[in-house]
Amino acid sequence: MKLSKEQLEEFNRNGFLILRGFYDTKNCEIIREIAKVHLKYKIEPIETEYEYIGVDKDEFKKSVRRLRQVYDRDIVFKNWMRNEEIKPILSQVLDEEPILVTAHHNSIMTKKAKTSSSTEWHQDIRYWRYDSDNLVSVWLALQEENQENGVLEFIPGSHKMQFNSEQFDEKEFFRADYEANKDLISKKTSFELKAGDVVLFHCKLLHRANANMTNEDKISFVYTVKGKSVNALANTISSSFKEIEL
Repeated sequence: MKLSKEQLEEFNRNGFLILRGFYDTKNCEIIREIAKVHLKYKIEPIETEYEYIGVDKDEFKKSVRRLRQVYDRDIVFKNWMRNEEIKPILSQVLDEEPILVTAHHNSIMTKKAKTSSSTEWHQDIRYWRYDSDNLVSVWLALQEENQENGVLEFIPGSHKMQFNSEQFDEKEFFRADYEANKDLISKKTSFELKAGDVVLFHCKLLHRANANMTNEDKISFVYTVKGKSVNALANTISSSFKEIEL
C-alpha cells in the first residue's frame, strides 16, 4: 500500500494524515486487552499523571498515563510496530528509509476515566534531541476517540512555522494565554477516530487533547520513526535507547 499523490501533499501541507480503517479491528482489540493487564498491574516502566503534570493529588499519583517501552513488552505490540503494510507509507512521508525510535513514544497511551489530565498544546520535538526534524509519529486508535474522551487536536501547517521562546511556557507548552498564539489556536481541527484508524503526524506539529470525561478508559498506541539519515545527539535521552531498522 502506498499513499496517493494527493494524500502525500495533504500530509506535507497539514503535518498530519488520517488513514481510515488501516489496521484490523480484531488486532486492535487484542492489543487493548493486553494493555489493560499491564495497566491493571502497573507493570513498569510507566508514567503517571502526577509525573506528567506535577499536581500533588492522590488520584493523579495512582492514574497511569502511559506504558513505556512497549516494543519489548509483548509480541503483539512488536508486530504492530513492524507492520509490513505501513512501511512504504512511512518511507513516503519521510522520503527515506524509516528507522524505529524506541527512545520516544514507544507507548500505550491512556486517558483514565475521570482521572486524566488535558494534554496542552506542544510539539513533540521539544524534548527530543536529533540533528534533524524528519521524525513522524504513528498513532493507532484502539477504540472510538472523540472530544469527550480526549481525541487529538491539531493546528494544521504548524510544523512549518517559526516561533519565538515567548510563545511557550517554562515547560515548553504553547501558551493559550499569549495574544500572538490565539489566532493560530482558533484554527485548530480534530477528527473523531474509530478502532483501526491511524494518524501520522510530524514531530513539530502543534497538538493537544482534552482530559477523558467519560466513564470508560481510553487506550491508544503511539510510536515514532525517523529518517535513516537523522542522528540522535550524543549523550542525550534520544541516543540512550536502541533504534531498529524496519
